[in-house]
Amino acid sequence: MPGRASDSSTALISFVPEVKDPVVYHLHHGLKSPPSSISVSWSRGNVLRVAFFRHNATPRSGSDAERTEDEGSSGKVVELRFCSGDWEFDEARRRRVAYGSVHAFALLQSQRSVLSTSMMAPHRADWWKHVMEFSKCISELLGGARHPSLSIIENPRMLVKSSDEPTYSKAAWQLLEMFYVDNHSFNWLPERFVDWLADYDRLISKTEMTIHSRLVALQNKLVNLQFVEDDPECWEGIASALTVGWLEMVVKLLRLHGSYQLDQLDNRETENGLVEAVAVLVSTMPRLRPDALSGGFGQCLSTKPDFIKAWEKWRGQVAKLDCSGFWLRCEHRQTTDGLKRLLQILLGNVESLAAAACHWMELFIAHILYIRPLTMGLEAMYSLTQKCIQLKPTSHDNNLMRLILGILGDNTEVVLAECLRSFGPWMVAHAMELLTAKNHQIELLLHEERYNLGGISIEELHRLVYAQVLASHALTWQIAPIYLASCPKQGLGLLEIVLYRQPVQHNQLFLKTLEICNLYELGNIGASIMTIAGIHHWKHGRKGLGVFWLQQAHDEVRLGKIAQQLFESVGKSLSDDSFRQWEGLVELLEHENRSAGGLEFLHMYREFKRSLQKLQNELHAGIQDEILLDAARQALELLILLMKNPSTPQRFWLPLLHDSLILLRWRDHSLLSVSQANLLLSKLQELSLAKLHPGFSEADLPPQALSSVRLALATGLGRAMLRG
Repeated sequence: MPGRASDSSTALISFVPEVKDPVVYHLHHGLKSPPSSISVSWSRGNVLRVAFFRHNATPRSGSDAERTEDEGSSGKVVELRFCSGDWEFDEARRRRVAYGSVHAFALLQSQRSVLSTSMMAPHRADWWKHVMEFSKCISELLGGARHPSLSIIENPRMLVKSSDEPTYSKAAWQLLEMFYVDNHSFNWLPERFVDWLADYDRLISKTEMTIHSRLVALQNKLVNLQFVEDDPECWEGIASALTVGWLEMVVKLLRLHGSYQLDQLDNRETENGLVEAVAVLVSTMPRLRPDALSGGFGQCLSTKPDFIKAWEKWRGQVAKLDCSGFWLRCEHRQTTDGLKRLLQILLGNVESLAAAACHWMELFIAHILYIRPLTMGLEAMYSLTQKCIQLKPTSHDNNLMRLILGILGDNTEVVLAECLRSFGPWMVAHAMELLTAKNHQIELLLHEERYNLGGISIEELHRLVYAQVLASHALTWQIAPIYLASCPKQGLGLLEIVLYRQPVQHNQLFLKTLEICNLYELGNIGASIMTIAGIHHWKHGRKGLGVFWLQQAHDEVRLGKIAQQLFESVGKSLSDDSFRQWEGLVELLEHENRSAGGLEFLHMYREFKRSLQKLQNELHAGIQDEILLDAARQALELLILLMKNPSTPQRFWLPLLHDSLILLRWRDHSLLSVSQANLLLSKLQELSLAKLHPGFSEADLPPQALSSVRLALATGLGRAMLRG
């Protein structure tokens, strides 16, 4: 089951599927001699890197040397790329799709959140419209739509127009949109299926012939044909196109008939009339759909009563033409047989439909068009597909056919499994929004918390899996948090792991990590990452940057240790060069308050140490007493300022007082006033009480330092009181 954030495992999601049959991958390393050792490691993305190391023996002869030179000095590295199903995009295109789908996914989640907070059920009212907009955005990413011909004069012998190559992923996505989201097409779902096949017929089989491949072959052959009606393959192509409702193509092929040529009209008038009559019947075929077909072929009707009335009238016209006596006057045998075959297709003859179709999916569309045009509901469609499969069995069904059977069989688990196997985690993570758009039962199934999945739902599991795929690559990890944030159970825990794994030495990645922490209100994680960055920069000599990020993380403990180090460094040497070495860090730290490492006092401390050094030098030089007294009073004033300054850390009080013993024990009289002596004694008392706290750090001073300072202050207070 998916691992939680507290798991010690290094994997984000420790999901172990049940594998019955192991998959064996054969690697060809190209080494002539057997390798001595093998190293296996994961590379970026879904690439497994296998390194083969050969024996590193010293060659003894010329032939050995030549063999060593041929094989290389170390061995061979082979990369094994694991792909998910028949996903046809390369890695760069997959990244573009991943980034392009983020905005649509985040917008849909935001709309769901708004509807939930406003006490509106997201699966009622107009929620499907939001999902429909989301689906359109994803569909555009997966491939371009069909474009009309840009030619001013259209080639009459051009059957299959060149357009963007269709993709399996877009075909699957439009199937899910058609059956699970679009409410507008519910009443004319069979016609939507007809349009879908027109776009993706070339994808329904890789190994067997389809109507699309038959028409492509016919198009190449038409260039060299003067009279198309003499070629049996032409009539087969017309019948096949009519079987799946490609009316425009059928009419175009019929009007390539030789009887339309000017020099043939007089001799073939009856034949031409029959061809034109069939073309008119094809072009006026009633269709239960709201929009007109491309090219204006077909009579589109939006209501069932109107459609039934028009259908009966049109069928009567077809039957009347089929029984007409004009067939006896047609002298061209191929034309008569071909047109009669087309009329049988229009009348719904099962044998004619089965003969013209190449695949069971095409036969299914033919049944919808000519035999059962009012077919509604998944159950009726599924039973019809089973019948068509028996009539047109195939040796191998590809992923689209398996997906269609899962959809028509109303089996959500099969649909999800096929999407995952054929198109990868991306498809499943986004397709679940389509599955739950209108169907409350599917919503309950996907949102139900399952014990065997660690208490999470199927929807959250697949989002976590997709987020792991994104997080495993350096170019896509930035968008993984968007999907993890939509997982209520384990998303934030795994997001924490993803953020902690990002390197802090790269500034752009580090700033991106902090931005993600701020976006999802992960203040504690952001502070920890800033602390890690601060320690990293400090250890690698970038001390100013390290202090800055420790400040941003409010890490008082480490800033205090740095302040102690700076204090000791400045205190050991009074030269300007020594202080200048640390001056930048002092400037960074001097604005901190209290014990968080504030070093504003270091500037005053430097002046204080200088005044003490100057006083000691003057004592040794025998300077006059008045000058010495002025220097001592100046040093004492600096000491009082340091002790009053709130930025002076408490642990530095005793070292300051111990350094000032020469002032506290002034030889002739006390330099302290009563108030100053009381101030220093109170500070000493606070320091004695602070020692009782467990976190107090002792200064590196002689054991008798505290008693010496206390005695000196008491003596100075007594002298000050006697002086009045």
